[in-house]
Amino acid sequence: MPGYTHVEGLRSADVQRLRSTYEPLAESVRALIDATIRSEADAAEVAAAKAEIDSATARLRAKQIDGAFGVRFTSDGDRMPWGNPAIGIRNPIAPPLVIVKHPSGVVSTDFHLGAAYEGPPGQVHGGIVAMVLDHLLGEVAANDPDSPRFTGTLTIRYLRATPLGDLHAEGQITRTDGIKAYAAGHLSDSEGVTAEAEGVFILPRWARG
Repeated sequence: MPGYTHVEGLRSADVQRLRSTYEPLAESVRALIDATIRSEADAAEVAAAKAEIDSATARLRAKQIDGAFGVRFTSDGDRMPWGNPAIGIRNPIAPPLVIVKHPSGVVSTDFHLGAAYEGPPGQVHGGIVAMVLDHLLGEVAANDPDSPRFTGTLTIRYLRATPLGDLHAEGQITRTDGIKAYAAGHLSDSEGVTAEAEGVFILPRWARG
């Protein structure tokens, strides 16, 4: 599986330890991104903050992997897509989405989008809406983590602008046809649905056995 790595000797307890180390770091950087956008500090304060950020970046750069994080699997079968821009707990640009899979087959997520996701003033960028729905439908289409389905087509209908703030999204498979799964879902705020999506998700050649 390209980009998928099984890490031998890494157990669930190790995953929790790593999570407790790196998840708070991403949360702090996520807060830093928001503060950077909305700060009205004076030039001297901005310069001092930049020096501190550059120093912290250098410390983190001192030991790092080559290339992207990919998806890692532990010896216990835990899946670690921690660099993912939608759900990655180590990725500060991820909200991050927490995906809930219901017995009915529906998947859902409740999340918050702030200043970092703004397109039109006070509204979520349309590309972010698409990313959320693409990821959510991809999750429901790939019910087996060893046999993921990737987006073949995705159609978004923007019914109205999506305001920044607390949001909800959900989706489900509508039918399957061989290597293809068809899924549909929507994104909503407290007043109702803001965008709908339909997609076709395809099992890649390397996962067809």
